[in-house]
Amino acid sequence: MPATSMDQLVNLCKRRGFAFQSADIYGGLQGVYDYGPLGVELKNNIKAAWWRSMVYERDDVEGLDTSILTMRKVLQYSGHESTFSDPLQDCKKCKARFRADHVKDGKCPECGSTDLTEVRSFNTMFKTNFGPVDDGSVFVYLRPETCQSIFTQFKNVIDSTSRKVPFGIAQIGKSFRNEITARNFMFRQREFEQMELEFFVKPGTDLEWMEKWKDYCLKWWEAQGLDLSKMNVHDIAKEDLAHYSKKTYDLEYQFPHGLDELMGIADRQDYDLGNHSRHQEELNLVAHVHKNPDSTAKLAVYDEEDKKWYVPFVIEPSIGVDRAFLAVMTEAYTEEKLPNGETRTVLKLKKHLAPVKVAVIPLKRNNEQIVSLAHQIKADLLKTGIGRVMLEDSGNIGKAYRRHDEIGTPLCITVDFESIEQSPATVTLRNRDTMEQERVAVADLPKYLKEFFGA
Repeated sequence: MPATSMDQLVNLCKRRGFAFQSADIYGGLQGVYDYGPLGVELKNNIKAAWWRSMVYERDDVEGLDTSILTMRKVLQYSGHESTFSDPLQDCKKCKARFRADHVKDGKCPECGSTDLTEVRSFNTMFKTNFGPVDDGSVFVYLRPETCQSIFTQFKNVIDSTSRKVPFGIAQIGKSFRNEITARNFMFRQREFEQMELEFFVKPGTDLEWMEKWKDYCLKWWEAQGLDLSKMNVHDIAKEDLAHYSKKTYDLEYQFPHGLDELMGIADRQDYDLGNHSRHQEELNLVAHVHKNPDSTAKLAVYDEEDKKWYVPFVIEPSIGVDRAFLAVMTEAYTEEKLPNGETRTVLKLKKHLAPVKVAVIPLKRNNEQIVSLAHQIKADLLKTGIGRVMLEDSGNIGKAYRRHDEIGTPLCITVDFESIEQSPATVTLRNRDTMEQERVAVADLPKYLKEFFGA
C-alpha cells in the first residue's frame, strides 16, 4: 500500500539519498530542500515526462525558459506587489507565527492560547538589490511564479513562431515565496519548482478548454502512476475564486498528511495579457486590470473572421514539481510481506520515472573477469539511451537487491561465474516487482531493455 505517514517518506528520502534539508549540518534552512543523487534523477524524470507530454506530443505548445530575476514593473502591473500577501498572526504566549487562516476557534495552532496579535498582511515575495549600488533604490524580485514572464514574452513568441490561437507556452522553473509557515516536508516550500502551461484561447471557448485540460491532466497523472481513486477534482466555489479567475479546478491527492492540492487548472480570462498590454481601452477587456502607461506592446491577436483585435483568454494548468515528486513517492512506496515472513520495502515507480533504470551487479567484486564484464555491460547499456545504469559493487547480492527494490530500480542484472565461463555469455536478470529471475544472453540485453523500457 502507498505511504501512510510522512515519516516513512522522510526517512526513505534521507536514508537512500532522495532529499535532504538544506544546510542540514547547521540545523537546516526551514522550507528549503536539496535533492540528493537519486532525488535529482527522479525529479528530472518527472520534468522530462511533463515536457514530453505537454510540448513534444502536442502540436499546439511551445517551450520557454525565462529569467528568475523579475523586473519590478512586471509584478506591479500583474498585481502581485499590492496583493501577493498572506494574513499573518503571532501568538503572544509561545511566540509562534502562522497564517491567520490556519487559526481555528481563535486558538494558537501550537499551544492553544487565545492571546493572539491582530491579523496583518505579510508580503511573500523575495526582493534583492539590482546593480552596483546597494542603497535599496533599485531592486528586482525573485519571481513568485513562472507565468508572468510567459505573458510578457507572449508577443515575442507569436512573432517568432507565427503561432495562431489556440496555442500554449510551457515553462519549467524555480519560483520563490516567503511562506509564513513551510510545512509537510516538501509540500510547501520557500524555494520550489513549477511546471506551468499558459494556453491561449479565443473568448467563448475557454470553458470547453477547461474541461479538455482537466481530462488531459488526469490522464497524465495516471500515466505517472497515481491512482485516480485517490484524487479529487475540486471545483472551486465562485465566492472562493481568485479575483482573476472565472473558473478553477484544484486536482487534489491523498497525501500522507491528508487530501490536499496537487495542481490547479485556472481560467484566468484576459486578466494577465490585459494587465501587461498597452492601449487597454481599445481591447474590450473582460477582467478588471491595472492601468498601464509603461507597456510598449499590444498583447492582442487579430481575428481574421471578425476583423478585429482581441485579447486571448488563458487556461493555466500549473503543477509544483516538488508536490509531484512527493505524490509519486507516496503512491510508489510499498511494504510487502514475503513468503518467508520478511517484509521488503519497494518503490514501485513507473519505469520511465525510476532514478536508476538498471543495476549491474558483479557477484564477486574481487574477480577481475566478472567486474570487467560488468563494466562492459554497463557501457553498452548506456548507449541504448534508456537512462541511468548503475554499477552496484556492494558485493552482497541479497543486500543489493533490497537496496534497489527500495530505490525503485526496475531491473537488476547479475554478472556471475556462469557469465564468464559459458559461451555465449549470459547474466541473471531480476524484475523488481515480481522478483522473478531469468537468464538472458549478454548480446540480447540492449534489445531486451529497449523493449522493456519502450525506448
